[in-house]
Amino acid sequence: MKIVKCYGTDVSEEGLGNAVNEAAAEIAEGNLIVYPTETVYGIGADIFNEVAVKNLFLAKRRPFDMALSVAVSDKKMMESIAILDDNADKLVKAFLPGPLTIIIEKKPDVPDLVTAMSRKVGIRMPDHPVAREVIRRSGPVVATSANLHSHPDATDIDAAVKDLGESVSMYMDSGPSKLKRPSTIVWIMKGDVEIIRQGAITIKDIEEVLNAD
Repeated sequence: MKIVKCYGTDVSEEGLGNAVNEAAAEIAEGNLIVYPTETVYGIGADIFNEVAVKNLFLAKRRPFDMALSVAVSDKKMMESIAILDDNADKLVKAFLPGPLTIIIEKKPDVPDLVTAMSRKVGIRMPDHPVAREVIRRSGPVVATSANLHSHPDATDIDAAVKDLGESVSMYMDSGPSKLKRPSTIVWIMKGDVEIIRQGAITIKDIEEVLNAD
């Protein structure tokens, strides 16, 4: 287990760039990392490595029938694992990168283990340069809070370490989370939209975007 300081936003800076490379390498090796986002700290693994995903479930003590969300770096990566309809596209343009998780139809190569056998997948695009750069270099990663199941969300690295300890190979410490509350979750099904959880983005914000001409 190692804790790496990741302060700053310029991922081209040598120190921060090295940390990002190291985190991407850990993911490629099938290990778990904890990474910063604008909402709360997340625990991540390669979504296509089912052993790593199983280890993540075990590390969090999370039931296997609870689907995991996926973090992507940009819209192109999102479209590689999911199918965007008009409503999803509106929300992406309005709010992402940002504190919104959109549940939409997944593509067949996304493992059922990640989505708990559902044909839908929740997708996040964090508004944090370190997180997005790690994901850009590693590919889609699991996006779930870096805590034990049912424990409070980790808004700083100490809370994540306390809960997850040695089960995580690398912790990326970027200071306290900016928003300190989870993302809003929106479910899109055949054109209908349902708010599953209101977080940093309000229901009103979402409705205004979807109802705009």
